[in-house]
Amino acid sequence: MVADLAAIVLAAGRGTRMRSSLPKVLHTLSGRTILERVLANLEALAIERCYVVVGYGGEQIEAHLGSQSQVHFVEQAEQRGTGHAVQQVLPYLAGFGGQVLILNGDAPLLRPETLRALVEVQRASGAEATILTARLADPTGYGRVFLGDDGCVQRVVEHRDCSDFERRNPLINAGIYCYSWPHLAAVLPDLRPENDQAELYLPDTLALLAQVRAFEVGDAQEVFGINDRVQLAEAGRILNERTLARLMRAGVTIVDPASVTIDETVEVAPDAVIEPQSHLRGRTRVAAGCRIGPGSLLEDAVIEAGAEIFYSIVRGSQVGPGTSVGPYAHLRAASEVGAHCRIGNFVEIKNTTVGAHTNAAHLSYLGDASVGERVNFGGGTVIANYDGRDKHRTEIADGVGTGANSVLVAPLKLGPGVYVAAGSTVTEDVAAGMVIARPRQQVKPDWQPRWQRDT
Repeated sequence: MVADLAAIVLAAGRGTRMRSSLPKVLHTLSGRTILERVLANLEALAIERCYVVVGYGGEQIEAHLGSQSQVHFVEQAEQRGTGHAVQQVLPYLAGFGGQVLILNGDAPLLRPETLRALVEVQRASGAEATILTARLADPTGYGRVFLGDDGCVQRVVEHRDCSDFERRNPLINAGIYCYSWPHLAAVLPDLRPENDQAELYLPDTLALLAQVRAFEVGDAQEVFGINDRVQLAEAGRILNERTLARLMRAGVTIVDPASVTIDETVEVAPDAVIEPQSHLRGRTRVAAGCRIGPGSLLEDAVIEAGAEIFYSIVRGSQVGPGTSVGPYAHLRAASEVGAHCRIGNFVEIKNTTVGAHTNAAHLSYLGDASVGERVNFGGGTVIANYDGRDKHRTEIADGVGTGANSVLVAPLKLGPGVYVAAGSTVTEDVAAGMVIARPRQQVKPDWQPRWQRDT
């Protein structure tokens, strides 16, 4: 942990252009909220103290991040600009003599390496502040940064205040700063709301400092901010491209990157293959040698070595090594399927454990059950687990087999090797042998429908 480095994240704005009741920084991006991603980047710097300035939706933000003990929340009850937001932290950093990073809570594309380099430039230069800059092909709307021959910042001019000539300058202020806190704390009270919005702007402090350096980011995409859902989608696209490139360089085959999305929180081992139209989300883990897709969704799933998932959905569940799932199967609600199983066409498994070498090849529902090894479910087998009020468990031992169109009415226990005849509805426990629970077939050779008999 770095004892002389603190961070302030500005997250008090409402984000009205998002058209949402949710605070902007709590919208999700590649498996995390925007703010979580910003804070994750700061964690890599081992910062001593991190303050998040909240305003609109502050209670929601605190509730969402409450488990992060290293984060301290500071309220900006009235949003009067970025300078006013930082002023709210003054009492909390009283006596602090180090550097402070200040960044926006809606800038999730920054890399930890960039922030680390910004801090190193600030420390090495001995300047009172260092600002992050970028060169944009279209800098419209951004404040322009003008440098002297010595590389120091001479002035920062907001876009609306630039002359036509000044607007040709592509070097912009990215809104990310590293200050010497004692110097910033000394000038913060001197800010004045001398602008159209009658707000206190943090960049105005730069003119009150003796020496300000600039550090230009290599990848201008890093300073991309999010103000509406169009920009949220664009940020998601950028992050997805980064994630796919990282995985492919690490040995993962992605057949059609243009049709695949993978959250950055997902782990995929080398020699896995991701087929087109597949989407991996949340805390999903995919082991070596797996084949995912085409057309599959994995969310908080664990897929073990050599398993295959195609045209199927796995949510919050685990698939064992060598198991085949699909097409059109659905595993959910903490289900666990063992090794070398086959879960086939139109099979749903919910809150169920399935032992190794078990097959449910087609048209079956397995809910709230414990299934042993080498069980074979005939097509159309259904576990009727719900009585209209409560869910009930079913226990199926090793080696059980069911014929087509069997219904197992929970609560129920089937012992080892039990065979259920096709078309049976089983309502009582069966310890051993075979169960036939269906009406006896009757044949009436002379039968005719009434309309024929009456003519």
